[in-house]
Amino acid sequence: MKKIAIVAITLLVGVLVLAGCGQQSESEDTGKDGKINVVTTIFPPYDFARAVAGDKADIHMLLPPASESHSYEPTPQDIITIQNCDVFIYGGGESDEWVEGVLESMDTSKMKIITMIDCVEVVEEEIVDGMEEEEEEAAEGGEEEPEYDEHVWTSPRNAKLIVQKIADAFSEVDAANAGTYEANAATYEAELDELDAQFKAVVDGGVRKTIVFGDRFPFRYFADAYGLDYYAAFPGCSTETEASAATVKFLIDKVNEEKIPVVFHIELANEKMAETISEATGAKVSLLHAAHNITKDDFEAGRTYVDIMTDNVSALKEALS
Repeated sequence: MKKIAIVAITLLVGVLVLAGCGQQSESEDTGKDGKINVVTTIFPPYDFARAVAGDKADIHMLLPPASESHSYEPTPQDIITIQNCDVFIYGGGESDEWVEGVLESMDTSKMKIITMIDCVEVVEEEIVDGMEEEEEEAAEGGEEEPEYDEHVWTSPRNAKLIVQKIADAFSEVDAANAGTYEANAATYEAELDELDAQFKAVVDGGVRKTIVFGDRFPFRYFADAYGLDYYAAFPGCSTETEASAATVKFLIDKVNEEKIPVVFHIELANEKMAETISEATGAKVSLLHAAHNITKDDFEAGRTYVDIMTDNVSALKEALS
């Protein structure tokens, strides 16, 4: 079904590109103020871009606040917005399969394109003990191409690498303000270094190294960075929402066996499974925010990746205590 949608989007792009020739879009209007036009698919690169650009760019996030990132499909206006940007930043994983068709159908010769999974060393998405595979994948079986975990930004160390790539791209597109972009990136990277140090201190000072999610698990890069073990109902890109009784029992038993004080859920997700585990074990239900997206109120208030991750430091400390 997803592949059919991608084909439909690709066909739509061709029509829109032809229709858009010689036509001025909203993105072109904003570009007249001398600022570069930047488009991102989701929140993390949007926030990284605004930290690097300051007031030197107009930045647009395609994913509406509070929306589910894994099921996003671009609107016709979104495609026109991409067509007219100077810099386009996206994840590059399974959730962005539609992007390739869109970009192939338009002239990108004057556009800088940043794919976040190309900025870091990627790892394959894994199925750990107790975790359920996607029903579709389990049914297909056989040999498949590796599926890489796309949630690269969840590690502040990876975020730092992505930020530098963004600064480099902005400097190439807008050489006159290269010094500003590099200075802003350096300031932001120092904040990410501080976050990294805080997470490392929490893990080093913890009495355990295991975290449990009654939810999907988009924190593979984060767990690898700090030497954490994890158990969860589903891998990070899963679209499943209802776990089997066997999976829930496995997580309940794991929490009881290791006396784990916190069971996590991610942002904008159904907390029902985490609450079920909590009721059976006495563990506290807590949010570990993966920054896929934020609520409309948080978006309008200017909440940042650093704000989110700073809250995660406290949540992790409680879970490892």
